[in-house]
Amino acid sequence: MKACTVKMGVGLVAALLVVGLLVAGTASPALAQTAASAKIKEAMTAMKEESAKMGEARAEGGNLFFGTTRINDNFELVDSLKSRFGGTATFFVKEGSAFMRISTNVMTGGKRAIGTPLDPSGPAIAAIRQGQAFYGIVDILGKMYDTGYEPIINPAGETVGIYYVGHSLE
Repeated sequence: MKACTVKMGVGLVAALLVVGLLVAGTASPALAQTAASAKIKEAMTAMKEESAKMGEARAEGGNLFFGTTRINDNFELVDSLKSRFGGTATFFVKEGSAFMRISTNVMTGGKRAIGTPLDPSGPAIAAIRQGQAFYGIVDILGKMYDTGYEPIINPAGETVGIYYVGHSLE
């Protein structure tokens, strides 16, 4: 009986510890790994490599360029990534303190979600504002995705946009 009580007590303590960590924010379900996580990192590497082949990143008047290639409404790379890796891909450009979708295969209402902002209060933008990447599970326009976001940096070291790749969990 004593062994049973000890085992139940240890199990209860472990469960309370996990709940406490989640509440305290030191462990996060947003950082969970899914079956798509490795594919997301592979797709992100490909997205950054293909963009770099076009030239240096720059933003000008709400437009994102790699070299002389304007990315706004250019879906060639995001659609190619979808074909190769599945999932979704997006380029965001910085407009003031917001980041707007300018090339994407994320759909909303049957159309590409062009002109929609990255969630201004989400974990991805918080990481990007610190100059860091974010990989984890987030809500994108009402659907849950396993995602990767990385800053697009110009030659002056400024964040001018965001690379995004992800897989729907629904």
